[in-house]
Amino acid sequence: MEKYVLDLKVLSVERLHERYVLIKLGSDEPLPPMAPGQFVEVRVEGSPQTFLRRPISINFVDRQRNELWLLVATVGEGTRHLARLSEGDRLNCLLPLGKGFSAVPAGQRLLLVGGGVGVAPLLYQGALMQQAGADVTFLLGARTEHDLLMLDAFSRYGRVLTTTEDGSMGERGFVTNHSLLSQEQFDLIQCCGPTPMMKAVARYARQTGTPCEVSLENLMACGLGACLCCVEKVLSNESLVMSDATHPSKLSTQNVCVCKEGPVFNIDRLLWQS
Repeated sequence: MEKYVLDLKVLSVERLHERYVLIKLGSDEPLPPMAPGQFVEVRVEGSPQTFLRRPISINFVDRQRNELWLLVATVGEGTRHLARLSEGDRLNCLLPLGKGFSAVPAGQRLLLVGGGVGVAPLLYQGALMQQAGADVTFLLGARTEHDLLMLDAFSRYGRVLTTTEDGSMGERGFVTNHSLLSQEQFDLIQCCGPTPMMKAVARYARQTGTPCEVSLENLMACGLGACLCCVEKVLSNESLVMSDATHPSKLSTQNVCVCKEGPVFNIDRLLWQS
């Protein structure tokens, strides 16, 4: 997919939470093709401590309004600076980057599992898959009700179920404790969030024989596979077709750049312990 460097206009900056803002960007020209699960690298202007671009997941693309949405967690100087943008400012974006989520055929049941800012890429995936005729369920987890983000937006594109660690909304516990997982089956699970959560979802998927994709959140600097900051050791493609896949020690591995080969991976390629 062709990459672009665009100066996009800030249409709005909405504070969703003390740690999260939703930035909506627009352009005078039609936005280029972008896939759910891909990301953009944004340049942070005017921040003397921020030298590198910041990778931000594509939250949503509104083709009718020609808008790109970015859900930003303000965890450092660079992202805090982004949260101070104002309507009319310009944000330089390199996009679209990486490999996104797989599409599912019409009629199949898709479970999208997210936690924290990891819910960001699931909104666009859910919207497109519902439009394509898939049966979409969102399972979203957070510490408290206050930490659950964009529930109204998610509810437009599928059934929304939640868990909170304190029980203030939905079922108490983690997403992998939700009763849904013992009551229903899905054709595909796609997941993004904290690594322990994704590993737990991957274990569930392996135990139930459900295909599963996860979006890794390795540290990324360039977004182009040049800096090697985001390298992950995975099973080689040749190993995936071997019949003795139950013995990882016998399979060959390779190092890949998550920003180019991912960030979305089928869990069959990952070396996570089941």
